[in-house]
Amino acid sequence: MCGIVGYTGEKQAVSILLESLEKLEYRGYDSAGIAVLGETEGTEVVKSKGRLSALKQKINGSEQIKGSCGIGHTRWATHGIPSEENAHPHFSNDKNVIAVHNGIIENYSELKEKLKKEGYTFYSQTDTEVAVKLIDYYLKKYGQGPVDALSRMMLRVSGSYAMAIMLRDYPGEIFAVRKDSPMIIGMSGNETYLASDVPAILNYTDCVYYVDNCEIAHLKKGSVEFYNIDREIIGKKPTKINWECESTDKKGYQHFMLKEIHEQPKAVRDTLNSVIRDGKISFEGLGISESDIRKTESICIVGCGSAYHAGVAIQYIIEDLCAVPVRVELASEFRYRKPVLPENTLVIVISQSGETADSLAALRLASSLGYRTHAIVNVYGSTIAREADSVFYTSAGPEIAVATTKAYLTQLIAGYLTALGFASVKGKISESKLEELIMELQSIPDKIVSILSDKERIQWFASKYSNASDVFFIGRGTDYAISMEGSLKMKEISYIHSEAYAAGELKHGTISLVEKGTLVVSVLTQPELFDKMISNMSEVKSRGGYVMGLTGKGNYEIEDTADFTVYIPQTDPHFAAALAAVPLQLMGYYISVAKGIDVDKPRNLAKSVTVE
Repeated sequence: MCGIVGYTGEKQAVSILLESLEKLEYRGYDSAGIAVLGETEGTEVVKSKGRLSALKQKINGSEQIKGSCGIGHTRWATHGIPSEENAHPHFSNDKNVIAVHNGIIENYSELKEKLKKEGYTFYSQTDTEVAVKLIDYYLKKYGQGPVDALSRMMLRVSGSYAMAIMLRDYPGEIFAVRKDSPMIIGMSGNETYLASDVPAILNYTDCVYYVDNCEIAHLKKGSVEFYNIDREIIGKKPTKINWECESTDKKGYQHFMLKEIHEQPKAVRDTLNSVIRDGKISFEGLGISESDIRKTESICIVGCGSAYHAGVAIQYIIEDLCAVPVRVELASEFRYRKPVLPENTLVIVISQSGETADSLAALRLASSLGYRTHAIVNVYGSTIAREADSVFYTSAGPEIAVATTKAYLTQLIAGYLTALGFASVKGKISESKLEELIMELQSIPDKIVSILSDKERIQWFASKYSNASDVFFIGRGTDYAISMEGSLKMKEISYIHSEAYAAGELKHGTISLVEKGTLVVSVLTQPELFDKMISNMSEVKSRGGYVMGLTGKGNYEIEDTADFTVYIPQTDPHFAAALAAVPLQLMGYYISVAKGIDVDKPRNLAKSVTVE
């Protein structure tokens, strides 16, 4: 969603703010802006609708903006249309307070009416402007300083927010507040940085503080102090980020998405190595004990988008290997129900960013109901990781493209390892079978490499079908789960209408949508379901559909039915989804490229959905 950056130090702020905002473009946005607070010349604000290139043109076309303290923002519209007036930063009537904001102020209408009665006027349609002027109101009414005013604002507003605030009377300083929306503070020598996500400041520092809920931060050059909502100073320890700066560069690839598809062998290998020690699975350091595992009688997996699809695939594996009942829930639905789960249920929350609003709310609901929670996340120190009882960190590294690839694949791997670990502790699997499956998992990275080496065939096929208007994905079992992810990749980056169906449901209405030339992608990696899938493909063919088959090498009889076939290396059927995902990612990518779409920044989408 919205991206926030801030800087105070010895250098000129403009170039740092713009470079940091570029690192957050993947989050999705429709306008951008910066504000620089000069030590003597006051505040300069520049805003623009559209991409950062438009903002840069305005900055280059104006007189040099000087100052070593500033804040910046990329906006994803919630309240008010994309426009220069609604773009951030927003400021009070006299520019005494200026701020950028990620989140939603739910009671902004009520607050706006109150402030109008106090003489405030409004130039935008945003909820953020209301929050800014509320801070200004408390500063002037009580005269107790910024921390007091920010505390009063936090107690008065409802909703979510991460805000960076500059005050005219405090040159060289930035204040920040946070509730439910992510925010980090970075330090390097006499430089202090602020951002909504790690990639924004990774070029400058790997030492960060995570701002917790209902905390206030006071940034100065080379220092930061933290306060709770009661205005008391609190201690906080920094975290070292182990990501490499090069991970946020394209390194010669045309798009981040293609680069990240090719990074999957390493991401999978690193995730495997994080818990496999001398050929055995060790959950030491994850925060979940063998006693916790033995007590677990059922599992509920919660996620959104691709994380939900990963959960659906993981469900099959856990139930099969562990004989533990599993249900999978959309976080956005789970959070608004009164879920009734068995007493010893483990709630597993999957989120790439660890900040997904619905998933975080689901975790908090599960915790409030007394259930043990376990997170599968990619970002160290993220809110979901901190609040869960235990956490499995995937090792995907920074993922910049909006459409997830390597983060999704490492979520699958984390789920596979969880299933094997639970099966071992619960005595549901023999030692020899466990060793066999671990060895098979360790072969996955090399098998992904072999798939990527033959990507030209998929590229040719994608160019042939780039003008498709409808694409359907079908599968059974874990193949249905991977069909859901393949369909999502297709629709989110190519803008082609795409749906996934359990193949057994074709006759219950779905097949009426198939007509001559309709592209149907059939995934069949499960041996016991192979013949049934061939039958489903024949039904599609008889209605005129064009069938692409995706199966394991050696299943060459598929060519009697499929019009075009993609083969993946053979693996244990439990793990086939980790291989089948790769050709589907490539197909979505190449179709998008053939259509001339901005693959890394598809319209209307954001990388991390931190508001409802």
